[in-house]
Amino acid sequence: MQGCLESTSGLLMQPDSKSALVAERTTGAVKEVSVSAEPKVKTVIPVDPAGDGGLMDIVLSPTYSQDRLMYAYISTPSDNRVIRVADDDIPKDILTGIPKGANGNTGALLFTSPTTLVVLTGDAGNPAMANDPASLAGKVIRLEQPTTLNQAPPTTALSGVGAGGGLCTDPVDGSMYVLDRGPTADRLQRITKDSKVSTVWTWPDRPGVAGCAALDGTVLVNLVNTKQTVAVHLAQGTGAVTGPPDVVRQDTHGHAWALRMSADGNVWGATVNKTDGDAMKLDDVVFPLFPQGGGFPRANEDKT
Repeated sequence: MQGCLESTSGLLMQPDSKSALVAERTTGAVKEVSVSAEPKVKTVIPVDPAGDGGLMDIVLSPTYSQDRLMYAYISTPSDNRVIRVADDDIPKDILTGIPKGANGNTGALLFTSPTTLVVLTGDAGNPAMANDPASLAGKVIRLEQPTTLNQAPPTTALSGVGAGGGLCTDPVDGSMYVLDRGPTADRLQRITKDSKVSTVWTWPDRPGVAGCAALDGTVLVNLVNTKQTVAVHLAQGTGAVTGPPDVVRQDTHGHAWALRMSADGNVWGATVNKTDGDAMKLDDVVFPLFPQGGGFPRANEDKT
């Protein structure tokens, strides 16, 4: 899609599979982009982009066609928080007081049901807070019926998270995948529908895990530092890894963060070259992972 973007964060594909909403982390802008038009600003959310903070993710309400609501995970001068954004209205707070640090602020949002908003929060550079039950830092948090008034207390699905990467769900079995950057390794973790947690894969070389997309036993993961997208293949039912991750993108478009599936089955990414390197060589864009229309790499495909 058209470039000329600042470093991106959240990405939402549109039903036509040829347009998207993309968030710019450092500017707070949410832009409409397509394969046939210049980017158009939809809204600008006030954020504090210091360190790795700013506008860190966006997600649409499951009933967006009726309520026109968008949720965002942002940094302010004092904290990280989840807000709700309505057309032609000021943002409203949903969850405030998530600790903010010089780093470790990145995180993600995901609706896992029409009423459950999941928030991945970073450890704000302090791993001790990630393991503190009283802190909102370094957690996977569930918000039921997210609202601006009398919000029910959040519940914790996972603690001990490092710097936040991405969230995605497998539409077949409902498992949720969590990516984070821990002190000693980057991790891909799995939370089943019955809340069982397991570590799927670790990267001791810490390549910078970011966004993910999952379907039918395969999880695609962006590795920012190495300019790769890899496919982690899992056994049906058990979720056990069936082999080392396969590299499905190397260097093309540079450093990428977000990954999202489109309605036609393709997978799209968005880049962070202006903040994570190669800003002089590569623009920041939204791009198709399989530009020739190739399908999602399934776990049981013959790789010979």
